[in-house]
Amino acid sequence: MITVFGEGRGFRVVWLLEEMGLDYALRPVDLIAGVEDDREFLAINPAGFIPALQDGDVTMVESIAIMEYLIARCGSTPLAPGPQDPTFPTYQQFLHLGEAGLAASMYFVVVSRNLAPEGEKQNWGAAKALEVFNSRLGLVTRQLAHSPYLAGNAFTAADISVTYALEFAQRAGGITLGKTERDYVARTSSRDGYQRAMASCHATRAWAASSASEAH
Repeated sequence: MITVFGEGRGFRVVWLLEEMGLDYALRPVDLIAGVEDDREFLAINPAGFIPALQDGDVTMVESIAIMEYLIARCGSTPLAPGPQDPTFPTYQQFLHLGEAGLAASMYFVVVSRNLAPEGEKQNWGAAKALEVFNSRLGLVTRQLAHSPYLAGNAFTAADISVTYALEFAQRAGGITLGKTERDYVARTSSRDGYQRAMASCHATRAWAASSASEAH
């Protein structure tokens, strides 16, 4: 049995598993309460961050690496074009950009705004991280001007990666997306796999609902 530890970026993994029709268990991890006494989780990831994956004797961390592992180990899927497919380079680029360029940058903006001392919330590092996020978001916008999804006409795991990052930026970072990005997120989040993942991820669903109510 595949076990996913934690939501947050673990939502990407759960969404992928739902799209692939794979059985899994989702084990909550409460980072806010602290994981110091969560021995089961720390045995899987001693660094104490989420998500983590346990699949038999395999343990992994990092959401994009986990996604690539599942795609490689669990059979052929249209969610990942093959290396000879013309869309493969673009797929790879946006699969990784969703974390390395977007979500990781936004994380530092969010923690600075929420956790830094009052006089340091708009620090240089946070400003630079926001600059990086916006520059990478421009790549997404330009790509979506040419195709409905990031690797072309078909939905792929790259869209799971980037959709999570855009929703994180909206919900936690207060980012207002443009029409192109909003329409894109509406397309990806209307998928049955996304809806099933949201049904499984209770904390993510509550966070989304809270963010929506605050926006209004």
